[in-house]
Order: sequence, then structure tokens, then C-alpha cells
Amino acid sequence: MKTLLCNFCVKSGILCEKCQEKLQSGEVTDIDVNIIKLLLKLESKYPVLQNISFYNAYEIDDVLAIAVGPGDLHRFLSGGGGIVREISENTGKKVRILEKKGDMRKFFEDLFTPAAITSINTIWLPDGSTETRVIVSGHPRRLPLKINVLKELAKRVQGITLRISFESELGNDF
Repeated sequence: MKTLLCNFCVKSGILCEKCQEKLQSGEVTDIDVNIIKLLLKLESKYPVLQNISFYNAYEIDDVLAIAVGPGDLHRFLSGGGGIVREISENTGKKVRILEKKGDMRKFFEDLFTPAAITSINTIWLPDGSTETRVIVSGHPRRLPLKINVLKELAKRVQGITLRISFESELGNDF
């Protein structure tokens, strides 16, 4: 598994100078260290984890989002979702696996699954900033997570300010 930390440091529990520096600067958090430890432990049971790229883990409310490299999502879901289930059991949180780099539409589809996305638009604001508007078919009840959690995950994982609309209630942005 590729991570921002040395596998030896994580396994031993004693961080080298470079890894300690990453932790102190905030590039890596304690949550990241704990999830990397857990994933390294699960590698023996699930060899597919040896080929993933782990970027970061984010905790928001009762959700744990794990940011992985492009194409790594299917590795987590292989084997009937056992990896995700074990992570959830060990952390006591709902787990979402998101690809950090790659196609933005795929990121949103993974974030909003099982709800279907109808459209993704970029909104340019007068102050020069942008927001991304995602239009979801159906009703807010179909969302996998609370709207504030979805927005926070988009902000933390991709740096995107998100606005969510529903086809059934167009004009009502959340």
C-alpha cells in the first residue's frame, strides 16, 4: 500500500523524522495514521490492499471517508465489500471510499451513490470564486448522507464548494 507515511513507521508505532514532520505540519492526521494501521493489518486478509494508494481519511459526524487513488475504489469493493464492512466494524462509523484524483463526475457519483446525478454545473460568483452545483434526481431522502456531510466531504477531499439541487425541487438549493 502506498501512503504518505513509511509502512515501517506505522507498523512499529514510532515515526521517523520525516513522518513526524508530516504529522506535525498537518499533512497527515492521527485519523490517517489509525486508518493506515488498520489497512496494513487487513492487508494479510485482503491482499488486494497491497496495490492501493491511500491519501487521507476524513471523519465527519458518524462518517469516515477514505480518499484513495484513481481506480482503487473497485479494489475496496471487491470480495463483496468485506473490506469496507471490517473498517466500519473497527471504527464504528459509516465508511465511504472516494477517489481523490481523477474524473470529477466519478467523484460525485461515488459521493452521492445510490442517488443518481442528473447534471453538474460550475457557478461563477461575482467575487471570482466558483461553486459546483450538483443536480440529483429524486428526493433528498435518497441521499446516502446528510447534506452538510456531503458538502463537507466535497470541500475536504477535493476543495470544492458544493451546492446541491434536486430535480423535483429545482430552484431550492441546499
